[in-house]
Amino acid sequence: MYRNAEDLLRVCNDNNITISEATLRHEIEESGKPKKYFIDRFKEIYEVMKSSSSKGLSESIHTMSGITGGNAKRIEDYRKEGKSLCDDFLMEAMARAFSTLEINGAMGKIVAAPTAGASGIIPAAFTSVQNKLNLDDDTMIKGLLTASQIGGIIAMNATISGAEGGCQAETGAASAMAAAALVEIMGGSVEQSLHAASFAIMNVLGLVCDPIAGLVEFPCALRNASGVTNSIISCDLAMAGVKSIIPFDEVVMSMFEVGNSLPASLRETALGGLANTPTGRTFCASCNGACTGI
Repeated sequence: MYRNAEDLLRVCNDNNITISEATLRHEIEESGKPKKYFIDRFKEIYEVMKSSSSKGLSESIHTMSGITGGNAKRIEDYRKEGKSLCDDFLMEAMARAFSTLEINGAMGKIVAAPTAGASGIIPAAFTSVQNKLNLDDDTMIKGLLTASQIGGIIAMNATISGAEGGCQAETGAASAMAAAALVEIMGGSVEQSLHAASFAIMNVLGLVCDPIAGLVEFPCALRNASGVTNSIISCDLAMAGVKSIIPFDEVVMSMFEVGNSLPASLRETALGGLANTPTGRTFCASCNGACTGI
């Protein structure tokens, strides 16, 4: 992984290559493993993503705690009624984000991308865009390579942990990863990918982590749904030519500083925010004290 976006941008521009190609070349060089190893690994990952983001659309998935469940199918059914303010594409993306989070809460198989709490964003963005544009899996694999590089930069220079940096570090990172990848998939430039990633983090800067009962269910699923729309919006902004006046590396630095400023009660401890409301505490008690604060 490249340490920062500045180095990544320079390598891409000097060699006239995409982020996905730069990432693949770097991983091959560092590991000594052949290209096929990485492609096969990412294909395996993407199959899991496709499964987790689609299962909840056709069947009602209920989580182990019983706090949430069945919402992916509710959204999908509502989409099919044609009554939503959002178009079919965004409704599908939101339903798919819920699906993966519900699979996670039901102890099913998901890909932590980059974490379980943010695992619905990239699968929802990728599968929805693939369906909309009729893209092949090879194109989506390139997108995953790009997403992984953006995630790596965030992890090395800030954090992807809600316990350390709040939900901005989880759903914010996932949105940035997806946004940058979508730009490349759409044929945008490396610079535009970095602008999109910057926008996605800016849009949720300061977002707290306050899971009810300390479980990755509520409001996590809602934030995955808004996170996937964030990634799509950020992609379109960048593709339209909107530029971030703050470089991506500095946006990541800012996210880290903001995360460090958050009190512990708003960093996945379930001691503040929605988790500390009367109803939130009641849910915690009903889960036999599953939350961290009990």
